[in-house]
Amino acid sequence: MAVKHNSEIVVKVGLDENKIPEKLAWTAKDGGVENMEAKSVLLSVWDSAQKDTYKINLWTKDMPVEEMKIFFHQTLVSMADSFETATNDDKMSATMRDFCDYFAEKLELGKKK
Repeated sequence: MAVKHNSEIVVKVGLDENKIPEKLAWTAKDGGVENMEAKSVLLSVWDSAQKDTYKINLWTKDMPVEEMKIFFHQTLVSMADSFETATNDDKMSATMRDFCDYFAEKLELGKKK
């Protein structure tokens, strides 16, 4: 099958003098996103030849810890959903969601402080 269209996702990282992220922004024009500010980015890329995952995990130094906990929880839930879509493995997806519930409970996410 020949590629009919190329799409780009761009992540811009503004660094301070110590190369610590100060600002993050991303663009995905095909998705209608242009220069949207972000506080954190987790990107995983599968290398089929090496059977390994390459990761870019960035967050700005002003990312609040409480927001980071929520971000990780939502990312884990999304991974469970994606795993189910990709594999049709309902049992493991349910197990992953159980862990997400446990994670949220232990971090007391959703409870007003």
